Amino acid sequence: MPGKQGLSSLPSPSGRGAGGEGIELSDESRALVAQARKLDPFGDDDGIVCLPAIRGEPAAHERLLRLLMAAYGDDWTAGTLGRLLAASGAAGKTLDLWLRDFFFEQHCKLFHNRPFIWHIWDGQKDGFGALVNYHKLDRANLERLIYTYLGDWLRAQERAAADGVQGADERLAAARNLKAKLEAILEGEAPLDIFVRWKPLAQQPIGWEPDPNDGVRLNIRPFLLAGDVAKRGAGVLRAKPNIHWKKDRGKDVESAPWYPLFNGDRINDHHLSLAEKRAARGAV
Repeated sequence: MPGKQGLSSLPSPSGRGAGGEGIELSDESRALVAQARKLDPFGDDDGIVCLPAIRGEPAAHERLLRLLMAAYGDDWTAGTLGRLLAASGAAGKTLDLWLRDFFFEQHCKLFHNRPFIWHIWDGQKDGFGALVNYHKLDRANLERLIYTYLGDWLRAQERAAADGVQGADERLAAARNLKAKLEAILEGEAPLDIFVRWKPLAQQPIGWEPDPNDGVRLNIRPFLLAGDVAKRGAGVLRAKPNIHWKKDRGKDVESAPWYPLFNGDRINDHHLSLAEKRAARGAV
């Protein structure tokens, strides 16, 4: 349960796959796992939680509030939310504002700049934004984010703009811009490619084809290089985690796939075209 670290220390609400079966755990640990499993109904199948209410799903802050109240149970009081927000540096703010403006930066700091929840947005404070579970963000779910969730938001803004609603034109333009950037990430042409220095050319991802085992640092790169929607260097993310792709320490062995090109240096800041990758796969 969230404690002194505030709301950013919240675990995933789903306990599936973490029940400790076949793992040696203390009785206390098993009791905590069983308690966490009671929160499974608050989980999200596709790992995409939009900040505004979209496609019949409640807004993110409403969903989070229900989760918190269930997690605290009888310990939840009228002052609990205020104390949690104060502990998270958002005293006097709303849960909605904390999610929008504070959460992602705090999450990056808490998890040492390797965030597993990504806040993707269009740069407008009243625009489109979504919290996405990176471990579930495969190609199909990125397509769902673009064409289902963002697509629904776009259609709503088109209707609002046609009706002359104030601010709708700006929100529509920002959403279209985000859609174009996410589609470019989906395609994965350099420099929005993923480069994994320990994999040969034929095994490099083509488009948004991430392997979570390669790590956040490599897989998050297209989202940071897609062109800033607001904060400098953050790309389509709400804040910029302290991540770089400089040369790693040490030297690769001669059998490493990129040893001939980099002379053994552990280079990460390298880009490959789709044509190069497809040709290599075709040759294999």
